Amino acid sequence: MRPTLMRWVRSNLAALRIMGSRALGRDRQTPAQPDGSPTEPPPEAARTVSATEAETRDTRAVIVLGGGSDIGIAIAAELVARGAETVVLAGRNLDRMREQALEAGIGVRVETVPFDARYPDSHVSAVEEAFTLAGEVQAVVVAFGILGDTASYEANPALAGDAAITNFAGAISTSLAATRALARQQQTPHGGGGGTLIVLSSVASVRPRRRNYVYGSTKAGLDFFARGLADSVRDRGVRVLVVRPGFVDTKMTRGLPHRLFGTTAHHVAHDVAEAMEGDAVVTWSPRILRWTSIPLRLAPAFLVRRI
Repeated sequence: MRPTLMRWVRSNLAALRIMGSRALGRDRQTPAQPDGSPTEPPPEAARTVSATEAETRDTRAVIVLGGGSDIGIAIAAELVARGAETVVLAGRNLDRMREQALEAGIGVRVETVPFDARYPDSHVSAVEEAFTLAGEVQAVVVAFGILGDTASYEANPALAGDAAITNFAGAISTSLAATRALARQQQTPHGGGGGTLIVLSSVASVRPRRRNYVYGSTKAGLDFFARGLADSVRDRGVRVLVVRPGFVDTKMTRGLPHRLFGTTAHHVAHDVAEAMEGDAVVTWSPRILRWTSIPLRLAPAFLVRRI
C-alpha cells in the first residue's frame, strides 16, 4: 500500500490540474444550437504529462469515453467495486462528469479529459491523454451516443448525419485508438495485459424498425465493426466485448415509454462485469434478450412493422 502522504500529494496535484485547466478554458462547453447541431470547436490536443507524474499513477484503471453516460458511469462504478483503482472520464462537461462519479459512489481517484465524439481528428490525442493519466488500463468503455427520434431526423436530415458521425464514425476512431493503446501497454515492462474494450451496441441493431431505424442503423454498423475488431486484435492480447442492451432507463431515454424487458444502467453494468469474466464477444442485457431477439430476426416484415 502506498504511503498516505503520497496519496495526499497525488490528490492535490489532481486538484491543481483541474484548476489550471479551468483557467485555460479547457472545460468550457458551448450549448448546442436549438436543432442540436454542433457549435463548439474540437477539444484541444492532449497535454504532456511528466514521466514522474505518470509513474505515480494507480493501476487497474477504467477509461470511459463518453464520461457523461449513465451506463458508462455505472460500468465504471461496478468495476471499481471489483477492484479498479482509477477512473478516467472523457467528455465535454468535466465538472458534470465529476459530479456524476460522486453521485455513483465512485470513491477512487477520478480524472477527466476533454473529449468530443463529433471530432475524429481529436480522438487519438484524447485517448492518449486518458491512458497517460490512467496507468495500467483494465477496460475502456465506448459509451457515447445520440438516440434522437425518427420524426426529427426525417424533418432535418442534417441531424441524422450528426448522429451517424457520433454513434458510428466517432466510435470507430476511438475504438481503433483505444485498442492500439491497450495492445501497447502489454509491451511495457510492467504491462498487466491488453485489457478489454467495451463497446455499447444495442438490441436496436438486430432488425430495422420504423420508429428508430436511424439510431438502429448506426448501432448495427458499430456492432458489425466491433465484432470485426474483436477478431483483428485478439492476437495482440486485447479483448473486445460488444454489449447489446435493451431499453435502459437513463437520461437519454427519459420521457420515453418503457419497453418490455427494460432494465437499468446498474443492471447493465453488472451484466458487463460478469461477461468480462468469460470469453464471449457479445453479451446481452438483460440476458433474456439473446433469446427474444431470435423471433425478431426471423419475423416477416409485415409483422415487424407493427412492433
